[in-house]
Amino acid sequence: MAQEKEMSRVTEWRIRMADGSSEALAPEAGLACRAWLALKGLIMGLVLKVCNFFRKAWDLGRNEPKKVIHCLKVGMALTVVSLFYYMRPLYEGMGGNAMWAVITVVVVFENTVGATICESLNRICGTFMAGSLAIGIHWIVSQSGKEFEPFINGISVFLLASAVTFSRFIPSVKKRFDYGAMIFVLTFSLVTVSGYGRVDKLLEMTNDRVYTIIIGTSLCIMITMIICPIWAGEGLYMLITRTWTNLHIRCVGEYFNDSRSSSDGDKESDKKLLGYKCVLTSKATEETMANFARWEPALGRFNSRHLWKQYLKIGASMRACAYCID
Repeated sequence: MAQEKEMSRVTEWRIRMADGSSEALAPEAGLACRAWLALKGLIMGLVLKVCNFFRKAWDLGRNEPKKVIHCLKVGMALTVVSLFYYMRPLYEGMGGNAMWAVITVVVVFENTVGATICESLNRICGTFMAGSLAIGIHWIVSQSGKEFEPFINGISVFLLASAVTFSRFIPSVKKRFDYGAMIFVLTFSLVTVSGYGRVDKLLEMTNDRVYTIIIGTSLCIMITMIICPIWAGEGLYMLITRTWTNLHIRCVGEYFNDSRSSSDGDKESDKKLLGYKCVLTSKATEETMANFARWEPALGRFNSRHLWKQYLKIGASMRACAYCID
């Protein structure tokens, strides 16, 4: 009995490492040893998480190369627009307002051509309209007198911001001009506040911002249309075609198929039948892609009369079919 107690007292616990080796762990280790083991485990866990992250990123880039191309195009656009700061003649011409060109590239460069054109035109129109109204209101203020300037500016900001924000709840405006309405409110408020007491510099400041935004949006549109363009219309067509194939050929065919010879065949059929569930949640994606496709230039045999609404009707019919299967 005493010998067994002595043997249990010196028994070692061993753990197998990732490289195949084993490490002995004493049941009663010192404080320094336990701290070292905890630190080592923390470091190994962090290294493993970083490796898993890079592996997933590599798989994503390999499976969807269009996303990698989009990232490279954004980097190219930012590099070109940064020349306004790196080159002294351009910087002296634009000054600190050149930062608006960089901000414009960041916020309007989207994955597809239609989305980029939509964001760019909305930003240009919102900025131009807000700047023009701000200049007009400052002219009215200059005719009314300095004592009325804060009251007129405050009332104009309140009325226009409230009206434009309310327009964003209208479905037709929200679908196509939601971003432009937001830019209008932002630009009008900034120009009104920045031009308070400096009416003589207001026109110059507004012109510089409009010019830099036009430069940034033009650069984004050219790069996204010339270098490996990703068309929203083509993506919508491929989405509808893929959904049609998965639903009507595979799911519906398997649904009415009674020739099941084995349990493995049953499992395979059940997996195919589950493909209809992706159709039930595709409405938002289809509407977004159709909206961006309308902003793209006329392509294909339909030209500007492309039947994007018919694609949405086909998607609605397929969802109705998927509801029946469900």
